Amino acid sequence: MDTADVGNQPLLRALAENGEAAGLQAGTSARLGSAMTARRTHDIGEVEAVWRSLTADGVESPGQSFDFIRLWIADRGIAPKDQCFVVGEVDGEPVALLPLHRRRQMGITVYTWFPRSQVGCYAPISDYHKLALLGPEGRAQLWQTIIGQLNDADAVYLRAIPGEITGFGGLFDELGSPLEVDTLYRSEFSSWEDCDKLQRSRSRRKHDRQQGDRLAALGEIGFDLVTDPVAGKAAIDVMFRQRSARFHAQGIRDTFVCDNLIDFYHKAMQPGSGLDIRLHILRLNGEIVAVRYNVVHGNRMFCLISSMSDDPAIQAGSPGKQCLLRVMQTVFDSGFAMFDMGSGFTDEKRHWCNVQTPLRQHYIGLTVKGRLSVGFHQQFQKLRAQAKASPRVKSALRHFRQFTDKLFGRQQQQQQPSD
Repeated sequence: MDTADVGNQPLLRALAENGEAAGLQAGTSARLGSAMTARRTHDIGEVEAVWRSLTADGVESPGQSFDFIRLWIADRGIAPKDQCFVVGEVDGEPVALLPLHRRRQMGITVYTWFPRSQVGCYAPISDYHKLALLGPEGRAQLWQTIIGQLNDADAVYLRAIPGEITGFGGLFDELGSPLEVDTLYRSEFSSWEDCDKLQRSRSRRKHDRQQGDRLAALGEIGFDLVTDPVAGKAAIDVMFRQRSARFHAQGIRDTFVCDNLIDFYHKAMQPGSGLDIRLHILRLNGEIVAVRYNVVHGNRMFCLISSMSDDPAIQAGSPGKQCLLRVMQTVFDSGFAMFDMGSGFTDEKRHWCNVQTPLRQHYIGLTVKGRLSVGFHQQFQKLRAQAKASPRVKSALRHFRQFTDKLFGRQQQQQQPSD
């Protein structure tokens, strides 16, 4: 494992002298007497003990889970030379870890997270207490020391980092140049009674009952929590068929199929993955009509994928909403403190999520080419956000995507993932 300290790295001195261009604050220093060091490796096994120690109290995302990332790397076949794990230390004690994937896109070499939009958010794996104690100047110095290990790339792009960590505030404000682009939605309650009282009005309860009655009129309703891998396999297959049908109806690219990701979610539920996968399943007359795929870490549950039947005959009963109603009750009756529903606004998140956290993209340009690419990408993200807010532009983009999918869909289905 390679090591470095903040004082002897030319790149770090350049970053400190040109903080605006590089995206890091200039003229910062750690607390007196604190020694900032960083070490880097291409072997995930070398950082397992540190990783598990830093996440022992919980994670903000499955993307911070050692087992999730280890499985992702194996499933995607990512070469060791493109894996990078940098541990940042203060006085010899690990405080932060960046697990990064080196990619080359359009002539630019970029370090970024391993998964992309597969989880709702990401964040540096950190000891939040120690990170908070460093203060803004100390954190800036620590991030500079860590980034100094990434001297074989043009830029660092860290997407979907929460603007604040509950109880600690903005611990990542000093990490590069942040750009707010999205919102993370979570439901946090001490019990189902609290959730029901605060999130459902009398009219909402009446509406839910009416939909439930319409669904019950069609046959016998069953709701299950599935953790068995064998039963889970059949349910996951149904879930992805339902997702594909919905993507097709909406004219949206089916990333699970096109990027060959379905097998990853099957593997995650198999014994030995290290992951706690739980499926919530709603059945009508024995047939699966809605599924939710969740990852559990401690007292937190993260919903990664949801699906429902596209059969018009049962749409009046809103199987997706009826499934989620039962999920919320089950989650908080079981003692979970948080149910994470990911990023991006939907009606179901508006109905159930009482916590909304801004998500930001963080950029660091390491070379002239990298700084130029950072500028272009930030402008692209701003335009993309504006487009999302405009129904007319959003519709035009969707029609354009449908056209390109028809032209290249067959090749996308057969193409192996570049990850």
